[in-house]
Amino acid sequence: MRLLIITFFLSFGFWVPCFSADRPNVVLVITDDQGYGDLGCNGHPWARTPHLDKLHAEAVALDDYHVAPTCSPTRCGLLTGHWTNRTGVWHTVNGRSMLRENEVTLGQLFKDNGYATGMFGKWHLGDNFPYRPEDRGFTEVYRHGGGGVGQTPDLWDNNYFDGHYWHNGKIVPARGFCSDVFFDFGIRFIKNCAREKKPFFAYICTNAPHGPLHSPQKYMDMYPGRSKAEQAYYGMITNIDDNVGRTRKALTELGLADNTIFIFTTDNGTTVGRNIFNAGMRGSKGSEYDGGHRVPFLLHWPAGKLGQKRSVKTLTSFVDIVPTLLDLCNAKKKPEGLKFDGVSIRTLLYQGDHDEWPERFLITDSQRVRDPIKWRKSAVMSEKWRLINGKELYQIDEDPGQKRNLASRHPEQVEKMRAFYEKWWSELEPTFAQTTEIYLGHKDHPRVSLTSHDWIQEQNPPWNQGHIRRGSGAQGGKHRGHWAVKVVKEGKYSFELRRWPAEADKPINAGLPALPNVPGSSKAFSAIPGKSFDFKTATLRIDGKDVISAPVEGQETSVRLTANLTKGSHRLAPVFQTASGSELGAYYLIVEPSP
Repeated sequence: MRLLIITFFLSFGFWVPCFSADRPNVVLVITDDQGYGDLGCNGHPWARTPHLDKLHAEAVALDDYHVAPTCSPTRCGLLTGHWTNRTGVWHTVNGRSMLRENEVTLGQLFKDNGYATGMFGKWHLGDNFPYRPEDRGFTEVYRHGGGGVGQTPDLWDNNYFDGHYWHNGKIVPARGFCSDVFFDFGIRFIKNCAREKKPFFAYICTNAPHGPLHSPQKYMDMYPGRSKAEQAYYGMITNIDDNVGRTRKALTELGLADNTIFIFTTDNGTTVGRNIFNAGMRGSKGSEYDGGHRVPFLLHWPAGKLGQKRSVKTLTSFVDIVPTLLDLCNAKKKPEGLKFDGVSIRTLLYQGDHDEWPERFLITDSQRVRDPIKWRKSAVMSEKWRLINGKELYQIDEDPGQKRNLASRHPEQVEKMRAFYEKWWSELEPTFAQTTEIYLGHKDHPRVSLTSHDWIQEQNPPWNQGHIRRGSGAQGGKHRGHWAVKVVKEGKYSFELRRWPAEADKPINAGLPALPNVPGSSKAFSAIPGKSFDFKTATLRIDGKDVISAPVEGQETSVRLTANLTKGSHRLAPVFQTASGSELGAYYLIVEPSP
């Protein structure tokens, strides 16, 4: 089916202009949990986004552009041109946010075509080899861990201010608000590439305005009379807007603005903004209705004759972006046999909406479960229709709020869209069993740090540091999760079990004091007191069997156990146990070959 769709589009042979702009630079800015309506240029009555409004006045806007309804799934589709469920990324935690190693990212494709590649901020597609951005084609990486600052894979006690981040694999301190810091490093990368006269792809991905809702006070003060949550959320958005302006100014001062494709987009629908202004749409983040996945997309490239305002209302998708950018940049080098689920929308960018563009169906869904469920929170989309969960049918142009279910009036349309979904599901379903596994024993990444964010279990694992401080995670007194790992070299391994991470280096049974809160409406994870325990034993459980145990003594910060691992797939589930036998999974585990 995928091949037929792509062939169909390419066979039309649309005329598009060809320009001499030599290998344009690309800056792709994507924000987190900012909806289509959270911009002044899209109609918000009081959001302050002057720099993005100016960009909108000079750019091509995709005004029926759709992503996944949540974070990681959008990022994988945006970077690979593949449906999220095909890539193994259909959740944000639970071991289902790691991009399968057989996928090729936009970073790798640009690198292979002679570009410098940089990634700054939120990755959320895996924190261990071979899933990290530095393993996927990005040569300059500055990022936090997991899906947000303060999540379990992030460095301990990070909040949105004055944190520590990974810069090309090394932990470095930072001063200032997280979004400012990520843009700082993005701009530094751009300047270095300009100095070296090398084309670049800068992927700048903020964790804001995702919760917890923290913002510099001066940005909160720009919204007097609003609730604390609104002040923090829109304060983060205005801060991002200032950083977009700062980045565009740097490009201009470097003489690079004309031949840089500058893109601004977001990863899913709004959160705080859903009851303020949602552009008439139903639903918000996580929803199968348009408010969950229709988001802004602005593209500006003066040297490519894409420097004037245009609205494209034709249905487009995040899986279209990789083939489109490769097309615009004339980047022809790619692995043999690599095909995309999306298509190049170059003709739409240049010609706008036109009758010759073929009708097509697109699909998005919100799984957020251990294993995908057919029809779960799904939308089959066409120019005119939305089929929701296989049952509800809406004529979107006449009913953008998706209030009038027309399924009983148009059963033939329902069946047509259901049939498309059935073929789509049948193609993807065989890939669901291919679990993404964290490598152990690989020569390029011998020391592996695992966190509870990636436990695979029926319920969501402890994915943020607030959960760790509260001691969350046990179900009925037993540990129900495991890490899926792939041992690439058979032998003896050391397993270092920790309740607190290595950089905290606190005793396993000790509580922790709460740290001072930071500006915003949310309580920082680091401002939650850390619970104490009375664990007596640490046990290494592999493939459902208890292999070795040792006592938890005194002020020990970790318990180190050794065991042999055979080559291949395994399930690791180390636990701490009380005298009564209650268990808590080791939130942190460091594994490395043992001498």
